[in-house]
Amino acid sequence: MVDEIISATHRNEKDSANYFRLKRARIFGQIIDRVIAEKGAVTVLDIGGTLKYWQRLPSLWRNKPVHITITNPNLAGREGGNHQFKYAVGDARNMAEFSDAEFDVVHSNSVIEHVGHWNEQARMASEVRRLGKYYYLQTPNLYFPIEPHYKLPALHWLPESWRAEGIRHIKGQLPPNASFDQAMRRVQGINLLTAHQLRSLFPDARIIRERILGLTKSLIAINTSSHR
Repeated sequence: MVDEIISATHRNEKDSANYFRLKRARIFGQIIDRVIAEKGAVTVLDIGGTLKYWQRLPSLWRNKPVHITITNPNLAGREGGNHQFKYAVGDARNMAEFSDAEFDVVHSNSVIEHVGHWNEQARMASEVRRLGKYYYLQTPNLYFPIEPHYKLPALHWLPESWRAEGIRHIKGQLPPNASFDQAMRRVQGINLLTAHQLRSLFPDARIIRERILGLTKSLIAINTSSHR
């Protein structure tokens, strides 16, 4: 499908982040409202999300028939939820606990770059497409010069061992006196994607490019035409 472009002219990083956050909320809100209009309510699976994320975007769910399941490997021991939120410990690469098309919409924000390399990312993509009638997935762009996790220019384009040595010697990237092993684990825990790769993982998606000063900062794969 043809790419869509969202551009921010803000030079201030905080302003740009707020702009894109609000724009993403509008895009996702349109999917929610569409399903509510069709069915009267909507079920959402948030892969790798947090309650804090949703609390920053109350317009998406507050006073609406929206029911959100947050699945995350770090939720062990988390109790219950409420009438709109519930929690499930899960692995984005294998969510056999959920049935095909169990949810109206699958949502994921900055997760697929953390699940492993290509094989693991493909497994997650398959689960996203299996579990939801519609989906929305956002991830940083490999080709943007500032890496969002390190917040450093061009470091993510270097070989892995160079990156590991780099973050060992840059204050604030790792605990003091971190080993090379620790640095490599952090480096290999972040695998950014290009637009071409994202399109390959989600062939039925529309790709939205978020741009700052003409450079694509983030990518969104979105399917609003039910593939079920």
